[in-house]
Amino acid sequence: MTTVTVSVAGEDDREVELEEIAGGAPPETPTYADLLSAVELSPHEATVLVEGRPVPEDRPVEAERVTVLRLIKGG
Repeated sequence: MTTVTVSVAGEDDREVELEEIAGGAPPETPTYADLLSAVELSPHEATVLVEGRPVPEDRPVEAERVTVLRLIKGG
């Protein structure tokens, strides 16, 4: 299994199994939007950074560690 460490700014790190969020049979590859969903966030409220740079939400997950910045919090 492929595990991605998701570090949500200001929160604890979470481990996400890509196979669990793939949503279908291979070759279905999870996207960064799927990764956000796995940590209960949407692309409208957060962005994913890989090595400090934002990545498109529809891009397949290729990194083993990502940082998530919440753009909107609270209400």
